[in-house]
Amino acid sequence: MAETIKNFVNIVVKNDDKILLINRQHDAFSGWIQPGGKVEFPESFREAAVRELKEETGLTARKLQLKGISGYTNPDKRERHVYYDFLCTDFEGQLLVDAPEGEPRWFQISELDHLDMQADIRERLPLYWEEGSFERIHYWDEERQVIARTVEYRF
Repeated sequence: MAETIKNFVNIVVKNDDKILLINRQHDAFSGWIQPGGKVEFPESFREAAVRELKEETGLTARKLQLKGISGYTNPDKRERHVYYDFLCTDFEGQLLVDAPEGEPRWFQISELDHLDMQADIRERLPLYWEEGSFERIHYWDEERQVIARTVEYRF
């Protein structure tokens, strides 16, 4: 059976000691999250990151750094969701007032522990501003419907 791979991008926009998050309130990814979404064939991962950032926040990335790769692997279904994790520290534009994915808002990094967000996002965010790059993959247990284990590497 062939493996299925679905590609996504995440973009953390950092401005000094603040980061930009979106208050997403629909589907399984509700709460404060970083901008991002599906990579549309045949665009590159960088092109997808620039597009998603613009669509969801109104900002245009002038500089992106690929910080890591994260995602979920379901061995039973031979399926991977691969997230290309970008850091953006140089951008232009104004935040959207009526953003399609939810309100974009700047937060102090020190505030992140008090925000309503998924545990995986909370744990992954600091990896964006650490030196080097990372890989963080969750392995899904289809029978129990839980993450069976997580593998994390820093380079």
